Amino acid sequence: MIRATLTTLALAISLAVAGCASLEPRLPEAAPAIPATLPAPGTTTTTTTAESSRAVPATATVGEVGWRDFFSDARLNEVLALALANNRDLRVAVLNVERARAQYRIQRADRLPALGVNAQMERIGADNPALESETHRASLGLSAFELDLFGRVHNLSQSALQRYLASESAQRSVQLALIAEVANSWLSLGADRELLRIAEATLDSYEQSLRLTEKRQQLGAASELVLYQTRAIVESARADVARFAGQVAQDTNALNLLVGQIVDASLLPDAFQPQISGLGPLPAGLPSEVLLRRPDVIAAEHRLLAANADIGAARAAFFPSISLTAGIGSISGELSGLFESNTGFWSFVPQINIPIFQGGRLRARLGMARADRDIALAEYEKSIQSGFREVADALALGQSLAVQHRAQAALLEAAQKAHDLSQARYDAGLDSFLVLLDARRTLYAARQSLLATQLAEQGNRVTLYKALGGGWQKD
Repeated sequence: MIRATLTTLALAISLAVAGCASLEPRLPEAAPAIPATLPAPGTTTTTTTAESSRAVPATATVGEVGWRDFFSDARLNEVLALALANNRDLRVAVLNVERARAQYRIQRADRLPALGVNAQMERIGADNPALESETHRASLGLSAFELDLFGRVHNLSQSALQRYLASESAQRSVQLALIAEVANSWLSLGADRELLRIAEATLDSYEQSLRLTEKRQQLGAASELVLYQTRAIVESARADVARFAGQVAQDTNALNLLVGQIVDASLLPDAFQPQISGLGPLPAGLPSEVLLRRPDVIAAEHRLLAANADIGAARAAFFPSISLTAGIGSISGELSGLFESNTGFWSFVPQINIPIFQGGRLRARLGMARADRDIALAEYEKSIQSGFREVADALALGQSLAVQHRAQAALLEAAQKAHDLSQARYDAGLDSFLVLLDARRTLYAARQSLLATQLAEQGNRVTLYKALGGGWQKD
């Protein structure tokens, strides 16, 4: 008896494992309609000699370049490590991966029979004591195990697997976005501290000039107009100091939020670092396939595969399904004799379900699965298009910023010389104070503009690194 039951169970398992046929359709080919190669200008950004010696090659393997190799400042790398360990958004993304993994394991378990032990006591009472009975039962068996003849269970398992892989890639995408955001916040903090330092130095210079003008006005060597003009630029510089001090405080708070804890002051930038990161020039004719390495594109691809597997499961629902319930055990009217001889029993209950009339439910589910697959295909294509645009925009902006950088540096040099000459001519009584005032304002604005351009350059380098799919590997 037991041997026959075990033979039946083995046959059922063999049918389930080897006898299924998938009805999943062929995956449609994506057509994102983008150029075959990335637009590659001669250089991405202006790169200094020291920086070019450690520049990361912007090749098809940029996704394999870890963020510790891309960013050169040890303090920034430490801040990034803290953010990856403590950021709450990233923690939620990691937990979503764990949830998707558990969901896949649950779905995968349906492909194998679930064995269980059941113990039961049944007592029936009646007005006639002779009709009362008591039964004790203990059994080992499986319940409602579906033979996957048409691949429905297999397709559902594949769908869960692809969604789990999509959640993993989504977590990597969140990590990459976090790295870029922390780096940009760290750079912005350094730039605002540098602007605050420039504003404080300018205020100090203006205050010295004001004290000198007040003495000159008392001696009749300077007019009252010059005095008030000097006071105006002093107060303007004082307002800038207060404004930049507020921006530094806001930048620090934003960085603390991203990191998920208070960042130690020793890890914060003292001033702006114009050589914090870099990418080497992109090789000419770099194929657009490099975008397929981006975590968000990979996640969209897995969601497309999951939606396609759902179609196979929806198709299989149109066909008959067979489920098995079987068990072996012992039954007795007395608990003490439950496992004695001649108390064994076995059961085998195959069940077939043939869908005949479902009110259009099965066809509607198939139509919904196909629509979901088409939506996932469109989102996959859009993710590739978005990636191409981000890379193209970063490359175009990098070339533009390189020109702006050179122009701003030349402007600052000219403004400094003009200021020095104007100051000398004013001290010699050859020019009016208005000429010197204009030179001071031009020099102050030139310093700020050059710093803003340098910050934009570094931010664009981080954006290009992110757009090419780099930075999400664990170090």
